[in-house]
Amino acid sequence: MNRQKPPYHVISTEAPVSSVEDRNGGEWRNLASQDSFNYNGRMPGSRTYYVYIMSNQSRTLYVGFTNNIRRRVWQHKTELVEGFTHHYKINTLVYVESFSGVFSAIEREKQIKHWRRDKKL
Repeated sequence: MNRQKPPYHVISTEAPVSSVEDRNGGEWRNLASQDSFNYNGRMPGSRTYYVYIMSNQSRTLYVGFTNNIRRRVWQHKTELVEGFTHHYKINTLVYVESFSGVFSAIEREKQIKHWRRDKKL
């Protein structure tokens, strides 16, 4: 009988909450039994992607894409990222959209970047 591996094969040095030994001596951990398991209503491994528009005091616009909007906005506000946003002090989030698929988010970012400025506002 050829047994398939579960979707997540976690390798850890910690003692698992509950585990099953496979034929090769490795362990498969039951992630659902952990107290820290956080169900967010999506399939395991799925992500959320964001397309956003940021601005500065003089209303210069920047369109970007990320998988962590809080971290990315913080990076812009603290000027950690060199380049356009650092040079023009882009630090105010003015618009954000979320997507479950990376390709649809990238496509939307490209679409918005090609818009005229007045349409972005």
